[in-house]
Amino acid sequence: MRARGPLDIRRALGILWAKSPDRAGGTMNLLLSHLLDTAAVAGVMWDRFLPRVVHEELDRVAGGPGRGRGLLMWLCGIHDFGKATPSHQRQRPELAAELPAAGLGWEEEIGERYRWEHAPAGAFLLRPLLTGAGWPQEHIRWVWPLVAGHHGFFPVESALGSPPAALRRVDGDSAWEAVRQKLMCVILDELGFGDGLDGLAALCPARPPSRALQLQISGLVVMADWIASGPENFPGVDVLEDVSYAGARRRAEAAWAAIGLQGGFRYLAEPGPGTFRRRFGHDPRPVQELAARAARELDGPGLLIVEAPPGEGKTWAGLIAAETLAARTGAGGVFVGMPVHSTCDPMFRRVREWVRGIDEALAPAVALLHGRRTLDRSWNVLLPQDAVGHCGEEPAAAVHGTAGDPRLVPAQWFFDYARGLLCPFVVAPLDQLLYATTRTKFVMLRMAGLPGKVVVLDEIHAVDVHAQQYLQEGLRWLGQARVPVVLLSATLTAGQRRSLVDAYLAGAAGEEEYTYDGLPQPDGYPSVTAVRYDHGGDGAAPRCVVRRCASALRERDVIVEILPEGPEGAEDTAVDRAVADRAVAALLGEALADGGRALVVRNTAHRAQTLWTGLRTRFGDEVLLLHRQFTAERRAEIADDCLRQLAPGSPERPRRLIVVADQTAEQAFDVDVDLLVTDLAPIDLLLQRAGRLHRDTTVVRPVRLAAPRLVVTGTTAVSGTGGPPRFPARSTALYGRHPLLRAAHLVHRAARTGARLPGAVPRLVGEGYADGDTDLPDGWRATAGAAREQARRDRERRVERAVPRLLTRRGDGRGRTLGGLSYIGLPPADGDEGLSALVRDRAAAEAILLVRDGTGYRTPCGTALGPEGFVADRDDRLVDLVRRHTVELPVSWWGQPALKLGPLPVWGRKPKVNYRLVTARVLILDEHHRGVLGGRAVRYDADLGLVEAEAEAEAGLEVEADAGADAGAEVGVGVEPGVEAEAERGLSGSSVDGTGHGPAENPPDRRSPMGGELWI
Repeated sequence: MRARGPLDIRRALGILWAKSPDRAGGTMNLLLSHLLDTAAVAGVMWDRFLPRVVHEELDRVAGGPGRGRGLLMWLCGIHDFGKATPSHQRQRPELAAELPAAGLGWEEEIGERYRWEHAPAGAFLLRPLLTGAGWPQEHIRWVWPLVAGHHGFFPVESALGSPPAALRRVDGDSAWEAVRQKLMCVILDELGFGDGLDGLAALCPARPPSRALQLQISGLVVMADWIASGPENFPGVDVLEDVSYAGARRRAEAAWAAIGLQGGFRYLAEPGPGTFRRRFGHDPRPVQELAARAARELDGPGLLIVEAPPGEGKTWAGLIAAETLAARTGAGGVFVGMPVHSTCDPMFRRVREWVRGIDEALAPAVALLHGRRTLDRSWNVLLPQDAVGHCGEEPAAAVHGTAGDPRLVPAQWFFDYARGLLCPFVVAPLDQLLYATTRTKFVMLRMAGLPGKVVVLDEIHAVDVHAQQYLQEGLRWLGQARVPVVLLSATLTAGQRRSLVDAYLAGAAGEEEYTYDGLPQPDGYPSVTAVRYDHGGDGAAPRCVVRRCASALRERDVIVEILPEGPEGAEDTAVDRAVADRAVAALLGEALADGGRALVVRNTAHRAQTLWTGLRTRFGDEVLLLHRQFTAERRAEIADDCLRQLAPGSPERPRRLIVVADQTAEQAFDVDVDLLVTDLAPIDLLLQRAGRLHRDTTVVRPVRLAAPRLVVTGTTAVSGTGGPPRFPARSTALYGRHPLLRAAHLVHRAARTGARLPGAVPRLVGEGYADGDTDLPDGWRATAGAAREQARRDRERRVERAVPRLLTRRGDGRGRTLGGLSYIGLPPADGDEGLSALVRDRAAAEAILLVRDGTGYRTPCGTALGPEGFVADRDDRLVDLVRRHTVELPVSWWGQPALKLGPLPVWGRKPKVNYRLVTARVLILDEHHRGVLGGRAVRYDADLGLVEAEAEAEAGLEVEADAGADAGAEVGVGVEPGVEAEAERGLSGSSVDGTGHGPAENPPDRRSPMGGELWI
């Protein structure tokens, strides 16, 4: 369409559109209006959201105090500059129809033959403007990716230009160029930089920001754009005379209040001598004092590693260190990362109380960021009552407490796609941070939420070798962004500690790799390692201080025993397992004859179920079962029951109680027991479990249990001259044979000599992951050597699998701009499970249980969903209720080719179904709670959880369930190539809880049903 008159720039600015009526509340929004709206939102973000440290960083880049605000507003305000092109404007002919009359034309064929997205177009067209204003290339090179990448991916520079054959067609002629120049001038003038391009020259930064700061700025651009694109708060303005920055500022202020966004710390005082007692109700323990001291002496952002045994108070140590670092650096919030979502819930309560103790007005800014947060009662009680669903067996108040105030939780805006880390205070699974290190769409929005915070990562020893690659990538970016990081761990090997420090220093130094040869190792336990990269003084160099302190825990001589599971060389048979379970029952009967509390930890839910079945017949209601194959709601209830009775200092401590658990009891399970029976596991996990033993020094224990006693199961007997022990197939598949052999050797030695804990923990962990096997018995070494080699190959494969997904490509660690950062980007993951699958070798497979009967679908607790199971888009209460029946599938079924589960057909077909169900997996059960999973009969039992039922009892069910699959019940689970074969070898994936010592279980042994003839 050719121009029909002379160029009228003002008229053209009154026609150029940014948002069509259907995306702007019914009225078209002018391009200038949207750009000023976005700049105004950025101004409000600066004033009310961004912390002091971000102000200081941007001021340094912009050239002085206060200049960073204007630079950020301008960067946000030009994000859609590429919409001032024929390529964009002609997409809605009815909106652009008057442009030819204003002197702007285009060739119609361009829309048919060429497509030039407005994001790269804006970057391409911005560069000559900046060059003409005298900007150096070093600044132009970091600014254009902010415009090019605001739709989620950063292209390479060569992809910016319009197609050569369409040059001067898609970007327009000189008239278009004149309009774009005027558009820029108006923006600069409205923002107070002066009329004309002289303002653009004056805006030129003083120094390029680090790549990490560029990534944060990019995320802030996206944040401002998304807020300014909300039609409910920014309805379209289609009259040029109504467009101004003053009006945009009013709209931005109103939108900010309506959305309910809130910032974090503004001016935080450094903790004083009495602060710890005020925060946590008691005087600090030695490791807590040491952590606070190390944070004070760090003199800027850096890395703290706190190593202490369970029960020592690492959580409070981490939080007081975080408060100190936030005060000293100007950080505005905290991210607390936990191993898995189930460990986040108790941490959320602690963090919220800590924040409230600092500033009660900030307590509503603490987010619990995982898909199951509505199962946590501490979260639910903060919500409006109509936002929380329940099964109906109890009154709502009994289940969830008093109806909450919507102002007690962060704004809902933070809980939409990729926004969660922007919340000032976040408690989340570690995966949320790891996902911010992947080459995925809108990764800048995730990463933008980390600078300006103190990052605290708990139980860091639990990260598997695959996830370690993402963690190290994250530490590199955080180091470059000058983010203080506090790592908490029971203990680390020297190699783990070194890799974490080197990763942080590599980022701080702006290098691809960094090796800190001078890193001292702790000479005691507990310990705190403090590292920072000093850029000034006598030259850039790392500074490190390592200190140890006394333990607040009494050194205990732990009695270690081995209860063999079969004779020397025995196979892993159902008969041997049944005999071993009876032996455990006999041991517990004798040990608890006078009362006492015991924890029995099995490596899999299957082993926990079989043992519980036998114990139940002997001990009745004095036995609790806790594992991952209960529904999420039931599992949370059981865990709360355990903590209520067994938490240190609990007034409800029973006379006798046995808790049979799987790995759930391994992390953030704050209980005290008199006796621990545990399957053999890698030594660090074994010691983690041992941390629950005699934890509370004030408890009066039965005489039989006065001394701490640890009994190890899950290994065959050995003789002094024979071969190595054998382990249950599920344990070997889960952890790998080599770490089990190393742990078995240490356990056998401790059975002879005892173990003095917690002081011996660092030495034992070091021996458990020693470089050689010469200390093993002669008869074990050949097997250990082969297992070590297999573990090495597995480790290399898992590392290589992670590399293509990392945000920084190999060889690009010294990159200075964001251009091309998204090269070969990854698709976004769906939900928590998809997120974990990206950063873990194999994430836990979950499914929602639904019952289908003659009337249609219902939840197991009886809530009817109708004939098709339809759940409306806005019915969050019902969605939460449905998701409460999520169950984790047995590890042995992960990746099975026959396992094909997907959403109900209506969930994937109807556009108005709630988005949280569209990608859900559903396991259909009949009215007796029986179903088929991967071709095998299963049932959900209220006492046992999800179990594999006896095949003969389910003979007629499989056909019926398969028919359900045809109706859409079993629709598909993505499996990476080769996973099945790896599972057979016991190599693939991380453990269910993220400990990372191995892959998946072997298929369950059908000869050992849940309570049957094997219990004599």
